[in-house]
Amino acid sequence: MRPVRATAPTARQTAADINRIEGYLLLQAERGEAEAQAEAFAARMPWLTAGQREEVVRLYTADRMALTRRVLHGLTERCAELREEYTARYLQLRRRVLARATLALLLGGALVTGACFLDGLR
Repeated sequence: MRPVRATAPTARQTAADINRIEGYLLLQAERGEAEAQAEAFAARMPWLTAGQREEVVRLYTADRMALTRRVLHGLTERCAELREEYTARYLQLRRRVLARATLALLLGGALVTGACFLDGLR
């Protein structure tokens, strides 16, 4: 039996892994912030029992995290839309530049050919 070699991850895979880790850390930071704000919100209601206070904190945190997910989903969709728009615009500009460069080369070639032809007539 041959030993199995571990393959090194590609640069793209490494970048994707780093993005996942960063996303996880940002989400945990957001959760911590939501819980801190929930605790502060519940602290303004001293009449709550311990159970009620825990429920308020839990619901506040859950609502805040749901809002965060909706906002992030909207941002992700908008980023994808912008990427499509910019890609289409880039391709359009690229075609235009290539067409103009081709035209310039053809005109230059025609001028050189014409100059050689006229020089040959002399």
